[in-house]
Formats: sequence, C-alpha cells, structure tokens
Amino acid sequence: MTPSPVIEDTLKAIYDLQQEGSPAVATSDIADRLGKTQATVASTLDRLEAQGLIAREPYQGSELTDDGETAAVEVLRHHRLLETYLAEHLDYRWERVHEEADRLEHHISERFERRLAETLENPRRDPHGDPIPGEDLEPPGQDRTIPLSVCDAGDRVIITRVSDRDEDELVYLADIGITPGTAACIVDIAPFGMITLEVNDTEQAVPEEVAASIRVTTRNSAGAPVNVDQRGDA
Repeated sequence: MTPSPVIEDTLKAIYDLQQEGSPAVATSDIADRLGKTQATVASTLDRLEAQGLIAREPYQGSELTDDGETAAVEVLRHHRLLETYLAEHLDYRWERVHEEADRLEHHISERFERRLAETLENPRRDPHGDPIPGEDLEPPGQDRTIPLSVCDAGDRVIITRVSDRDEDELVYLADIGITPGTAACIVDIAPFGMITLEVNDTEQAVPEEVAASIRVTTRNSAGAPVNVDQRGDA
C-alpha cells in the first residue's frame, strides 16, 4: 500500500528534525515544521506508530524506525531529484523548485524515478547542495560541514549547502552570488549580527540568522580544506 502524502510529509519532517540534532522529535516541532495543529499531527503519529514506522515514548517524542527511515529517505530522493530536474531541464529558479517538488514527490512511480535519475546522470546533490540519496535508499552520510555563522573573520570558505525553506532568502543569496560551490572570504563580523563576505571580488553582507542556515567547508591560507572535526561537527 502506497503511503498517503500526509504520511510521507510527516515522515520527512521527522527525518529532517532528527538530522538537525533531535533523536526523539516533539509533536510540537513536527506541527511547526508542517504548519499543522498538534492535534492533527498527533493523529497522524498514531497511524505511523500502528504501521511500525515510528517509535514513541511518553514525554520523549517520536523516532523513526528502520522502516520509517527508509520510507522518509525515499521521499527525500524523489524530492531532490525533482528539484534538480526542474532547475536543470525546465529552467526553474532555485527558490521555486522546493514548493513544486513538494507537490510532485508523492505521485511519481519507481520507474519514473529511475528514468529521472538516468536523465540527470545520477546527480549527487540538488540545486541547494543537499545530498540526493542513492537508489539503495541508504541515508546520506554524516554532514561534515559547519554553519557559516560559526566561522571567524579571515576564514576562507566554500559554500556547500543553502537552506531551501525561505524563498526570499534564496532570491537574495542568488543575487549576491552565494550558491553551492562558491568560494568566499569572511571580511568582518559586526557585533550586531551582520557578516561581511568577499564573493567574486565584491563585498556582500549576510545577516547572522541567514548565515546559520548556510553550510560551508573552511580552507586554510594554502587552499587546503581544514579538518572540520577540529572546528566542530554540524
């Protein structure tokens, strides 16, 4: 039986929240992520638990089971392949692909998914730099990048990932040239929360709250990657 869009959206929300550092996810956090009431989400969680897709402990939150994680990763694969196709073949701007992929991800067959991946030559990352799970549905490996907001003035960085949750932020970042693969140098960190970067020989300012959603790798003066284990894991 194919899971409903509501089930898939909830699994994906739990997966995303767990990746952000919460082994057990509160119902209120899931509701906030989905824009639904806690009562509505609680009803969906009852169904997920009955299907063996989550485990719940009173006052602890919800965790994906192995089956639940596999189902969530499959939805992520659909979503990120669709985002990539929309951007590369249909000329969607990167701030538009997330919402469109949200609509489409529930309705493609496995055959269509394989054709999509073949057409795109099995990409490893979507337009925002997020890893695309493979056909084996193994979860992406541990993120070894760090938030731009924890870097220091003088650090040289490579932008690796940008959050796709705010369209206005994506428009702004594209306009100032901050996209995955871009090299930048942190020129200044103001005490009131603005971070100034040198990007493509121009200086650009990014608010600290936006910088927190941008993932980077840092580089030393010789251009070699810094071991991020020494700087703290994401």
